[in-house]
Amino acid sequence: MPYINVRGVAHYYEWIEKPLSGYSKPVMVFIHGWAGSARYWRTTAKALSEKFHCLLYDLRGFGRSRSQVTNISNDSLSDLSYELEEYARDLGSLLEELNIQQVYIMAHSMGASIGTLFLNLYPQKVNKAVLACSGIFEYDEKAFSAFHKFGGYVVKFRPKWLAKIPLVDRIFMARFLARSIAAKERQAFLADFLQADYDAALGTIFTSVSKKQAEIMPSEFSRLTVPTLIISGEYDKIIPAELGQQAAALNKVVKFKAIENTGHFPMLEDAASYLLCVREFLE
Repeated sequence: MPYINVRGVAHYYEWIEKPLSGYSKPVMVFIHGWAGSARYWRTTAKALSEKFHCLLYDLRGFGRSRSQVTNISNDSLSDLSYELEEYARDLGSLLEELNIQQVYIMAHSMGASIGTLFLNLYPQKVNKAVLACSGIFEYDEKAFSAFHKFGGYVVKFRPKWLAKIPLVDRIFMARFLARSIAAKERQAFLADFLQADYDAALGTIFTSVSKKQAEIMPSEFSRLTVPTLIISGEYDKIIPAELGQQAAALNKVVKFKAIENTGHFPMLEDAASYLLCVREFLE
């Protein structure tokens, strides 16, 4: 499997692309969400590969990427945190290592928050961005505390034998979906969840759903200069569509689209509608 050293951490990455048809194609980078991996972006990437070189990678501590620094000469980077801005800087370093100067961004859920931060850190590197299931939320100390406590239990209790229980993948994904998706997609996401690094999975629960994120994300959306499309699932229970609408209303360069009868994975639940929205925006 292809790995690349990003800030001292081995990151898994892959290219999905079709042969050039007489012209040079731009690069589109795909960023996955919490406890997932690049695997669930493959069908979307394949559909867009006629016009883009599609770069997929696993975030630090998730999927096939490592979580700990293994090879680094700069001691100041020896303790990378799980702040989302650090993950945005990871992507900046990944592009530098691959000598990629300009990209399009396709990001989902927690990955969309990372993508938003990336757009403001490196606006000169991005042509356009699509953020799936993203938005802004208000800080609620009691609700956030309960979420962190529950999330801690979820991350701690992940026995590998769980994947062998019949239909557990369907039960596991039920809260995320409004429509059914292919069994292999459900099983892949469950497998990614079970193998996610403990510290990374728990750390990003605290940093992605936090008072800090609730306070900074409105200004991050307001500051965007890169043309951006937010796509929400109409019945998304994780990041409701109205949160995406609120984010889009903060900035004229941000457009919003909700896909009917979908939940937190609109790119898998209704691929045709999702791709139609993306292509209309990009073209």
